[in-house]
Amino acid sequence: MNSLFWIILFFLLPLSICTSAQNKEVEIIPLKVENWEFKPQSVEFLEYKSKPAMKLLQGDAPVVLKDFNFTDGTIEYDFEPLVKGFTSVYFRWEDSKENEIFYFRTWMAGDPQALDATQYAPTVKGVNLWDMLFHYQANADYKNNELNHVKLVVSGKQMWVYVNDMTYPVLKVPMLEGNTASGTLAFDGQVIISNLVVMHNEVEGLNSEAGIDPLENDPRYIRKWHVSEPVTTASGIDFSAEYSPNDKMKWQDISAERRGLVNLTRKFGKTDGRRIVWLKTNIYSDKAQDKMLSFGFSDEVWVLINGKSLYIDKNLYNTPMAKQPDGRCSIENTSFIIPLKEGDNQLLIGVANYFYGWGIVARFNNLNGIRLEK
Repeated sequence: MNSLFWIILFFLLPLSICTSAQNKEVEIIPLKVENWEFKPQSVEFLEYKSKPAMKLLQGDAPVVLKDFNFTDGTIEYDFEPLVKGFTSVYFRWEDSKENEIFYFRTWMAGDPQALDATQYAPTVKGVNLWDMLFHYQANADYKNNELNHVKLVVSGKQMWVYVNDMTYPVLKVPMLEGNTASGTLAFDGQVIISNLVVMHNEVEGLNSEAGIDPLENDPRYIRKWHVSEPVTTASGIDFSAEYSPNDKMKWQDISAERRGLVNLTRKFGKTDGRRIVWLKTNIYSDKAQDKMLSFGFSDEVWVLINGKSLYIDKNLYNTPMAKQPDGRCSIENTSFIIPLKEGDNQLLIGVANYFYGWGIVARFNNLNGIRLEK
C-alpha cells in the first residue's frame, strides 16, 4: 500500500507544479498603434533607445490597451517623463469611471525625500479619490528625462510598488479601494513608455486578502451615521436655509470605511456643480461635559450639536483655506470642542462638495462618560 501511494504521488506532483507554472503567463505587451485606443494625435509609436515605445503627447488623454484583461500578477514597464506634471499607470481599468491608479508627480523627480512623489488612488464613480487617501502616497527615487523602471505586484486586495530599486517597495497598499476586480491597462501623462510586460498570476507571495486596518480597533472613531439625499446648490450661494435639514428628509444608514472614513463619493458618485448632504449620529453622555473632536473633511462643513450651530469651515485644495495636509481629508485637518448635555445628543454635519472626493472622518479624544451610536 505504501509503495503504491508513493508511485501515485511521484506522477501527480510534477503535474501540479506544471499546472501552477502554466497559470503564471508572461505577456510582452506590443507597443504598436493597432493595440491601443487613444485620441487622434495624442500618441506617437516609435523606436526609443533601441526599443519599441509609445510617446504620450497629451497629459490628460489616457491611452488604453485593447482586448486585454488583468486581475492579479506583476506589471513592469519603463517610463521617462517629458515634462513636470503627472503620469499614471491604470490597471483593472473597466472604464474612465472605474479603475485603479498608481501615479507620479514628476515635478518631485530628483528629490527622493519628497513625501508625495508617488500616489495610489482608485477612481470610483468617476472620481479620483486622491484627496481622501492621503496615506497612500510615498517618496521614490526617479528622474525626469531618463528611463525609470516600475514594477506593480497586484494580488487580490493588496499591491506593492517598486520604482528603480527592485529590492524594496516604495509603497505598500494593504487595501486596493476601487470597485473593479479586473480590467485592462492604460497610461497617461506626457511620457515615454517602453518594455511593458505583464506576468499574470505572478504575485511574489503577496497575500490576496486585505491587510489590517491600523485603526480598526480604535473605538474613538464615529463609524455609524445616517445620511440624507444630496441637494444641488444654486450657483454663487454658499448656504441657504432651504438646504437645512427638515422633516421631509429621508435618511439612510452609512458606515465608515477603513481608517474611519465616511466615503460620500462611494455613496453618491461624482458631483456636477456643488451638492450638500447631511450626516447625523447620536452621542449619549452620562453628564453635561465638553469633548474634543478631531475632524477631517472635504470640502465644506456646517456642524450643529442639538440643533445649535457649532463649527463652520472649508478645506479647499490649493487655496488659503486648505487644511494640512495639503487640502486633503485627514484627521489632522482640525479639532474643536463639542458641548454635550446629559443624555442623548444629536450631532448633525452638513457636507458640501464640488472638487474630487467627498467625505468626513471624526474621532473623539476619549470616550470617558460617552457612548457612540452602534
